[in-house]
Amino acid sequence: MRGKIVVLLALAAVLVAAGCGRSSSDDGGGSKSPGITDKEVTLGGSYPFSGPASAYRTIAEGAKAYFDKINAEGGVNGRKIKFITLDDAYEPPRAVQNARKLIQQDKVFALFNTLGTANNAAIMKSVNQQKVPQLFVATGGSIFGNDVKQFPYTTGWQPDYVTEAKVYVDYLKKQKPNAKVAVLYQNDAFGKDLLKGFTDAANGSNIKVVAKQSYEATDPTVSSQMAKLKGSGADTFLNITTPKFSAQAIVAAAKLGWHPLHILNNVGASKALVLKPAGLKNAQGIVSTTYFKDPEDPKWANDTAMKEYKAGLKKFSPRSDPLDPFHVYGWGAAQTMTDALKRMKKPTRASLMEAVRSTNEKVPILLPGIDVKLDGQSDGFPIEAMQIEKFEGQNWKLQGQVVQAPH
Repeated sequence: MRGKIVVLLALAAVLVAAGCGRSSSDDGGGSKSPGITDKEVTLGGSYPFSGPASAYRTIAEGAKAYFDKINAEGGVNGRKIKFITLDDAYEPPRAVQNARKLIQQDKVFALFNTLGTANNAAIMKSVNQQKVPQLFVATGGSIFGNDVKQFPYTTGWQPDYVTEAKVYVDYLKKQKPNAKVAVLYQNDAFGKDLLKGFTDAANGSNIKVVAKQSYEATDPTVSSQMAKLKGSGADTFLNITTPKFSAQAIVAAAKLGWHPLHILNNVGASKALVLKPAGLKNAQGIVSTTYFKDPEDPKWANDTAMKEYKAGLKKFSPRSDPLDPFHVYGWGAAQTMTDALKRMKKPTRASLMEAVRSTNEKVPILLPGIDVKLDGQSDGFPIEAMQIEKFEGQNWKLQGQVVQAPH
């Protein structure tokens, strides 16, 4: 009987570990975590290769091109990077399924750069319980940096939406201090986060939100919302949308003959994917933010980092458009991930997180004055600075100086 009890207790322990999706070494307690050997480290990410946000697929292409470049140079401390990506069509339930597969079946060492606020939020609790790193998520959701104590295995990369909103308010205070703002926003955590950041930053000033209209990511069009916003009497338009709807809003404003100061959020500010389809003549004067170098800006034609990026993309992802800024984004995020792997002292997830939490690097593809920095266990926001840009003629043009907007 005692022997049976021992066997049952041992079996229960195994089932508990399996139910949580981890083994005893996953938390760094062993000598090596899953997904890493002396010759290879496996990363995984979930992206919208299909669906309403499929424009973001090029982020994964840019990241993979950088990892392939590193592999061609010998890898990271002798390890080649294997990057597995799965399609979630921008749907949280599919992101959950993908995370489960990547962790339990593909045995990834870490999740890297999964895209979308709602999608990352859907998996955050589970992956932290399993002590699987959820690193440099492709979203500016502030929830991924607000509570490091509760979610120590999660971190963002890009400036969060609150930082971005602060930069817009800073610009308006200088250029249009009595702005009456109409807002179009995606009705999810992404849209609400940036909108709240904007209203909080504008509180106490003469900048007022006078109208708001939301849309669903599955909506076919935002034409009716744009007509209502025009009727509000606003002289400023804050456009909080993903690329498909960013382009639609630009076209709708032109058809309506509405010409407010147009502020377009960073994630929709792609010339190739948004402004060209909407018509460059309709995009003149649009204001946005950026934090990395624009591959179309002649200013960076002889820049070492830009030449390295364009040569690397041509060699390792020849079908990719080097002028697509989302490729630049993926390239920069992958460089930050590679840096953390280089600084990792042990082949464990816990050791990787120690390296991540001590990140302090200059990513050459970012704008001068913008660094990637995490100062210990309480800081969850790697990049907290941006610069205003305005679309004039054929290209975006930087305005003023880099604005530091920390939490």
